[in-house]
This record gives sequence, structure tokens and C-alpha cells, in this order.
Amino acid sequence: MIISESKKYHQHKPSRSNLGFYLIMGVIASTYILLIVAMIVADFSYTSPDHILEAIATPEIRYAIKLSMVTSTITMLLSLLVAIPLGYIMARVEFRLKRIVDAIVDIPIVLPPLVIGLSLLILFQTVPGQWIESQVRITYTIGAVILAQFMVACAFAVRTMYVTFDQIHERQEQVALTLGCNRRQAFFKVLLPQAKNGILTAASLAWARALGEFGPILIFAGATRMRTEVLPTTVFLEMSVGNIEAAVAVSLLMILAGFLVLFIVRYLGDRNAIR
Repeated sequence: MIISESKKYHQHKPSRSNLGFYLIMGVIASTYILLIVAMIVADFSYTSPDHILEAIATPEIRYAIKLSMVTSTITMLLSLLVAIPLGYIMARVEFRLKRIVDAIVDIPIVLPPLVIGLSLLILFQTVPGQWIESQVRITYTIGAVILAQFMVACAFAVRTMYVTFDQIHERQEQVALTLGCNRRQAFFKVLLPQAKNGILTAASLAWARALGEFGPILIFAGATRMRTEVLPTTVFLEMSVGNIEAAVAVSLLMILAGFLVLFIVRYLGDRNAIR
């Protein structure tokens, strides 16, 4: 079993002559890593396993954990449903307004989260939005939680799939077309298997981003206990009543969940890179 050529090309051991250069770069880079580790250690030192277990035992936080897991998973699936075709079109099709569409996709990434929540709230005050509300209640419901998460998470998934499809040479699809496949068969049988690592990365980013979303949810869905309360709003609610220990315990749960997802993605990605 050997590692792929691209990975061998980019990874190498520093030579003695360049040791000083790598040392300086490592010292500068390590400051950010140490800051992240220091924050996590500080959280662990502030609370205890008893506080974490006590927090999980409360019905409000258990509901928030369940709702966060469910809504983040639904948001991830919806994000992939949009990101795969949109990323494919952006990578493979040239059209006049492509740069404008590319900029629009990045708007949820660069906008403050509170602005996204406020914009969603205003959208459902317009005539089309009020008609939708008269048919299906959205604002201040679980549906609003999913929509608020989706508006931000999907942008990261789209960007990931765009880069993924752009890095896969179009020649493979062209060969499949010449061998009798139509465009749909070439997409599902040739392109998607090549993009599996990108899909996994897009899914993990969407899920993790949805799990940590706070601003749009607070504005558009509210923070009602046992109704629209997810883990980030739980942290906000616990801090608002002065229960810092519970807020830190919930924060640690989110950190552990995010780390576990990212670790699984990195592990699966490394396994796929080994041939």
C-alpha cells in the first residue's frame, strides 16, 4: 500500500539547512493552536464531570441536544441536496451571470449571522412570506430552526462542492460519454464516486456549522424552552440566568461533538487517500 503521489509530493521532512525557517514558522503557527487548546482546557477546568452529567440530566438540555442532532442532520441533508447540483453547475457550466451567482452564494458566509436571521424574519412579513405562513407555520418553530441553519450551512457545502468538482478533470466524463453513457450516467457513475471525499467534507462542514449556529436561530426561531431550544441557545439562556456551569457544560458537549465529527471525517479521508 502506498500513499498517493500528490500527498507524497506535498509532504516532506525539513532538512537541517531549513530547520531555522521551519522553527520560526512553527512558533508563529503554534500560537493559534495553543490559544484554541487553552480555551478548551479553561472550559474543562471551570466545570467537572458532575456538572456535565447534571446538565445532561435536565429535561431542557436533553431536549436541546435531541433537537440539535435532528435539525443539524436535516440541515446537512438539505445542504447536500442543493450543494451537489449547484457546485456541479458552477464548476462545469459557463454562463453570463456566473460571477454574480458565485458572489451571491458567499453572502451568507460574510454577512453577520444576526442580519441573516433578521432578513429571514422580514422575508416572512412580505406578501409571499405571509401566504406561506398562512399555509404552513414557519417562524418561531422547528422549521425556522432548520431554515436558519440551512441558510448558513449550505453556503459552506456549496463552496466545498464547487472546489471538489472543479478539481476533478472533465476528461473522465468525456470518456464516459464517448463510451455510451449519457450526461446523467456520467455524473452518477463517474463523477460522484470521484467526489466522495468532497461530499463527506461538505456534509461534515454543514453539520458542524448547523450545530453551532446561534444568531439566525435566535432572531428567526426564538429561544423557547422545550420548543425551539438548541444547544447554542441553551448556552445563551443559561448564561442569561447566571448558570455559568451549565453553559460551560453545554459548550463542552458542542466541542466534543464537533471534534468527533471532524475526527471521523479526517480519518475516513486519510483512509481513502491510501491506495
